[in-house]
Amino acid sequence: MSIAGLDDDLLYEKKGKIAYMTFNRPTEMNSITPKMMDEIDLIGEDFKNDDELLVLILTGTGEQSFSAGADLKLTITKFKEQADQGARFMSDPTRRFFSGIYKPIISAINGFCLAGGTEIIQGTDIRIAAPHAKFGLPEVHWGIIPGGGSHVRLPRQIPYCHAMDILLTGRMISAEEAVQFGLINKVVPADQVMAECEKYAEIICSNGPLAVQAAKEAALLTYNMGWGEAFSTEAIIAERVFKTDDAAEGPLAFAEKRDPVYQGK
Repeated sequence: MSIAGLDDDLLYEKKGKIAYMTFNRPTEMNSITPKMMDEIDLIGEDFKNDDELLVLILTGTGEQSFSAGADLKLTITKFKEQADQGARFMSDPTRRFFSGIYKPIISAINGFCLAGGTEIIQGTDIRIAAPHAKFGLPEVHWGIIPGGGSHVRLPRQIPYCHAMDILLTGRMISAEEAVQFGLINKVVPADQVMAECEKYAEIICSNGPLAVQAAKEAALLTYNMGWGEAFSTEAIIAERVFKTDDAAEGPLAFAEKRDPVYQGK
């Protein structure tokens, strides 16, 4: 582990081109402490800046919970104090889970994925869940709102009426309902969730790394642009990719009927 000061509540492991971040408080439903929130940012930066890593997989320890969100006993008082002081959590637009990272991130959702858990997966690109997983943003039940980006991301990622159902009622939805809403990709047997995520990761790792990251960058940057600006931005990113050595290697490998050997340059 290359990040100093990380404790056992949040695990970070690197295996070849794939990194794993694991919420590790199973007796507390893998809820997130204030320290863990800072550590999530540190892990995101390490993953972003480590050129050897191509994909990050998120999961939780045990079979009960991915993450039930913030540990309310430890965080609510602190959040209120921060809000009263105009602190970073409420005012810094860059502090949204995994924002600004163009490498792919996959969620292996092995159980309850509530509040901050549901907010975190909105910052990921592919989401695979066990049949018993539950999702929701129950903050309105407690007189607060999910301030980790859900009012921005959720209505952009799923149909507006489904997003408002989740935001306004605070109810839990099942894994199957999450698929129907478009919040997650698929449901697989619980003992196959990680294997399915790793299958996606391996496929992604076999592709041109610069192309993969450019594809995510283009999708995120153009999302709310008008068509003209969006097409121009896409063209700039595409031109950047076409200038790389990888862009020459891919078609050459295809012509020579062999697997490409990408150098990431």
